[in-house]
Amino acid sequence: MEEVFKYIIGLGAAVMMPVIFTILGVCIGIKFAKALKSGLLVGVGFVGLSVVTALLTSSLGPALSKMVEIYGLELGIFDMGWPSAAAVAYNTSVGAFIIPVCLGVNILMLVTKTTRTVNIDLWNYWHFAFIGAIVYFASDNIYWGFFAAIICYIITLVMADMTAPAFQKFYDKMDGISIPQPFCQSFVPFAIVINKLLDMIPGFDKLNIDSEGMKKKFGLMGEPLFLGIVIGCAIGALGCGSWKEVVDSIPGILGLGIKMGAVMELIPRITSLFIEGLKPISDATRELIAKKYKSNTGLSIGMSPALVIGHPTTLVVSLLLIPVTIFLAVILPGNRFLPLASLAGMFYLFPMILPITKGNVVKSFIIGLVALIVGLYFVTELAGFFTLAAKDVYAATGDPTVNIPAGFEGGALDFASSLFCWGIFHLTYSLKIIGPAILVVLALGMAIYNRIRMNRNDAKAALNSNSNKE
Repeated sequence: MEEVFKYIIGLGAAVMMPVIFTILGVCIGIKFAKALKSGLLVGVGFVGLSVVTALLTSSLGPALSKMVEIYGLELGIFDMGWPSAAAVAYNTSVGAFIIPVCLGVNILMLVTKTTRTVNIDLWNYWHFAFIGAIVYFASDNIYWGFFAAIICYIITLVMADMTAPAFQKFYDKMDGISIPQPFCQSFVPFAIVINKLLDMIPGFDKLNIDSEGMKKKFGLMGEPLFLGIVIGCAIGALGCGSWKEVVDSIPGILGLGIKMGAVMELIPRITSLFIEGLKPISDATRELIAKKYKSNTGLSIGMSPALVIGHPTTLVVSLLLIPVTIFLAVILPGNRFLPLASLAGMFYLFPMILPITKGNVVKSFIIGLVALIVGLYFVTELAGFFTLAAKDVYAATGDPTVNIPAGFEGGALDFASSLFCWGIFHLTYSLKIIGPAILVVLALGMAIYNRIRMNRNDAKAALNSNSNKE
């Protein structure tokens, strides 16, 4: 069975997700042709997103490598990016069984009315497998690995429920959708705290600039496309060792700018494919489960944050943070990680931040900056355990995506930089008995609170409905 799951996961998201969603669509009553089209659109969306992110990293990589060489940067943690993190996650005993285990937990929480999210974002289960995998390799105990993964899953489902109303209100065409992805949800505490602190600063409310406001105020210069070109050209110029080299490299610099502009323009168009492909599945799943669990009203379908990473504020803030993050990685004391391959994953930091900031570019930038500073230190500290897991997986599979260059440790911003990953790892591994006990109390407490909260909201909704009838 383990080998079967490994084979299926090994197909990759672009193949795995169309197959899964086609089968799922037929099982929930959608006609085969419609289910197949939905699945294929999701697959095409993954391919498109992979192509664009590959364009981002492959274009930026040489320029950033030159910057490292020119300025003599010596950072000993090699950026493996999300493909390596996902490979580490799924090519372990924890990862092989993570999907059925988590689906079982999801069903149990639906039955006990401690969640209303039906998480069908199966590909992103690798985040839960990842935390389970590094705990497993660090502790040499598979049970602690599954424990960490399940705790992360429970907390994420509750967070998805709690953030769903704000998410659905902020984004268009997202009714009945929630985001049970731990990387996105882990930044919500940062966003809430920092957003409140910023609101306390006198006059800060005058900086209430969203993406549409930027377009109106700055015209062409406020467009994500134009910003992409400018920042791409700037990074290309910084990768030159002299003014003469800058002049000689003008075609390459301009080419990098155009490519960064293309990334900013294409991502929103690609995300529309996800929306088109997932909507029939989402609607049918919600209707079916609503019939099955009639008392469990207000169900949300858990989807990938890829649905909304094309929001203009996400694109603008992410692109602005790329050079800033690289600069911070160089100057921050104690940091040993230089993000390169992980830069494409930066877009996924913001889907749950924007509903809190109401799309405010300045607030989102500040929150993202704080989260990334903390995240760099998280990656640095967990690099040894990531490396241990990656080397074991490489020895067993020979997968080149997990082959860390000699003399380096491995790391990735993707999930390894999140509060959930760092906190759950240390509470499970470092604090032994006390830490797991805290996690159990926290997860159960959040689940119970979620049930109480949902019942209270249902009662209010019923009261308002009766009042309107009268």
